[in-house]
Amino acid sequence: MSKPNEMTIADARDALRAGEITSVELTEACLKAIDEAEVLNAVVHKTPDLALEQARAADERIRAGEAPALCGIPLGIKDLFCTRGVNSQAASFILDGFRPEYESTVTQNLFDAGAVMLGKLNMDEFAMGSSNETSHYGPAVNPWKVDGRKLTPGGSSGGSAAAVAADLCLGATGTDTGGSIRQPAAFTGIVGIKPTYGRCSRWGIIAFASSLDQAGPMTKTVRDAAIMLSAMSGHDPKDSTSADIPVPDFEAMLSGDIRGRKIGIPKEYRMEGMPAEIEALWAKGADMLRDAGAEIVDISLPHTKYALPAYYVIAPAEASSNLARYDGVRYGHRARLAEGEGIAEMYEKTRAEGFGAEVKRRVMIGTYVLSAGFYDAYYNRARKVRALIKKDFEDVFAEGVDAILTPATPSAAFGLGEMADADPVQMYLNDVFTVTVNLAGLPGISVPAGLDAQGLPLGLQLIGRPWEEGDLLNVAQALEAAAGFVSRPEKWW
Repeated sequence: MSKPNEMTIADARDALRAGEITSVELTEACLKAIDEAEVLNAVVHKTPDLALEQARAADERIRAGEAPALCGIPLGIKDLFCTRGVNSQAASFILDGFRPEYESTVTQNLFDAGAVMLGKLNMDEFAMGSSNETSHYGPAVNPWKVDGRKLTPGGSSGGSAAAVAADLCLGATGTDTGGSIRQPAAFTGIVGIKPTYGRCSRWGIIAFASSLDQAGPMTKTVRDAAIMLSAMSGHDPKDSTSADIPVPDFEAMLSGDIRGRKIGIPKEYRMEGMPAEIEALWAKGADMLRDAGAEIVDISLPHTKYALPAYYVIAPAEASSNLARYDGVRYGHRARLAEGEGIAEMYEKTRAEGFGAEVKRRVMIGTYVLSAGFYDAYYNRARKVRALIKKDFEDVFAEGVDAILTPATPSAAFGLGEMADADPVQMYLNDVFTVTVNLAGLPGISVPAGLDAQGLPLGLQLIGRPWEEGDLLNVAQALEAAAGFVSRPEKWW
């Protein structure tokens, strides 16, 4: 038998209910793995006492025959989720020491389902980044390694991706504003799904861009993603964008049978300069789905080329508004003032000290595009482009396409520090295949599908119809089975 922390959620759930292992044993194995993996910097706030308390309570529920879906399953929680009494800092110095007196709806849903919280996971500051290098805690490190180089686990959910790939937890929460679940999942050889906007409540998740942010699970398998997503989802009256629609049992919808399904291949995603191995993997993925009985069709999403610039107007604009609340008055970091300085100086100093360079850059961009004289030229125009991108997808789905297959990322994981000093736009290009999904509010999933020439994982993305995560997960499971990706990072930490 593998080590307990190496189990999938589905296998651990069955072993717990069969009495083959206890939640305390499972949790202790994960806590030991976390302690041994300090160099990965994936877990930034450990909660061992809380975890063992929750594990003991879960074991009692299991013995009483009252075990919900995730009862006793140890998870990691991204630092963007507010957790009662536990540091929740969005990896930012400006929220230094912030411990909320309330629980985010998603984490409360997970705890109600019996889950155990091992700790808070590293991320890019305020979820702004694609490499986890903007974190106040320092970067998380990808457990995959090449030629002694430390690689990025992706971002912004880099700590979540690294923790799941290194078996520090059985699953983790992530958030996705422009690809922040799917890109790190692809970089680390795990599964990550961004559900339809409104499927999971945003209440208690520290906001980046409110019309784009969405929580989702990061797991070792598609089945685990289905189990975890069912527990995370649901209507929340505290979130006005939360959809009041039933949450199906996503795991029960996994048949693996995709015969007759129509899978679209968008020609606009064939980017100039795309690496040959990404192109080859994409073609191989289409062949695998065809062999599983799906019909592969060419489609057009004509406004795709405008998605990245539209996203990098809308997201910073919303961030500018959301981050205005951090002023050092009520919580978090407050700058020291010299004699005679007043509240204006306190705001300026606190924000200068508290926000990192990338956050400042995006706040300034966002403030600029919302300013008088530029609002119509930038922000309003970007909103119109967003509507056209959404209509592109609606037209394709109206023609009978069930899901869309694309690459998840334009490359495998790159080295830490290799892009940090480059033009920021080069880093933003990591989101080229993922931002359209957020702009249109659709569900998207990254599935590990192969290795590049260096032996690093590559992912394929499937995009589904709104509210049809069950169908999307089913297609993803068929792709997962056909790809047969079982590679694991060689332990070096």
